[in-house]
Parts: sequence; structure tokens; C-alpha cells
Amino acid sequence: MSKFNEDVLKQKLTPEEYAVTQEAATEPAFTGKYDDFFEKGLYVDVATGEPLFISDDKYNSGCGWPAFTKPVDKNAIKNNTDTSYGMIRTEVRSSDGNSHLGHVFPDGPADKGGLRYCINSAALKFIPYADLEKDGYGEYKKLIK
Repeated sequence: MSKFNEDVLKQKLTPEEYAVTQEAATEPAFTGKYDDFFEKGLYVDVATGEPLFISDDKYNSGCGWPAFTKPVDKNAIKNNTDTSYGMIRTEVRSSDGNSHLGHVFPDGPADKGGLRYCINSAALKFIPYADLEKDGYGEYKKLIK
């Protein structure tokens, strides 16, 4: 699931998806399609299809973006220090595709590890539980309750 070249990504992604994943833009709060979305399934990198988060780890944080307590696998994401806008934050990127996803903060549910992965909807594609096998993600069914 490696990254496509820039021309392919510009054809494959919407302008918002491209801006978020390739240029580290942020969608406006409370506008993303997955902010208030709680169906059973898998969230993957919209640019590469790389598995990132499962529905069991999604929760309503009230922050305006989809929030997760952890990635599907610790190797699915990588963290970078982000000092933009006069803040020090931890940026979250997909490991293989290097897509900008959002940020991780230490204010998540304590009983689930204390982290809040605040992720742009535009960086994600949702694979419904019923479609996991058909779409090549069958191995993730066992992780989702």
C-alpha cells in the first residue's frame, strides 16, 4: 500500500482529500462525514487504503473531528512534532502512504490509554464490516466486535 505519485493522487482524491492528506490541511470542525458516524467497520487511508483505525476504538470526543483511542496497529501510523500556529502538537501520518491524518492529544479516555487521535474525515475511507472480506480486509473482522 505504497503512496501513489502526485498526478495519480490528484485524480484519485477530491480537492479536500488531497489538501488534507498531501498538504497537511485541516477540514473545518464538525463538517467531516465521519465526525458523528458510528457504524461498524474499518477506517483506511483514503490515499492508499492502508488500515488505520477500527470502529470499536472510535468515540465521540466533542472536538469536531473523528476521535479514536488507538490505531488498528501501532505500526499503522507515525508521529511527527508539529510547531505550526505557535503550538507544539504531535502530528499523525499514515506509515506507508505518509498521508497527514490529524493529531494525537493526551486527553483521551483514561481507561482506554488516555490518547485522543483527532483525525480528519477527509483523510479516511470507511469500509463497512459487511464489506471487509469483499474489499480485501477480511483479516480485520476478528478485531471488530
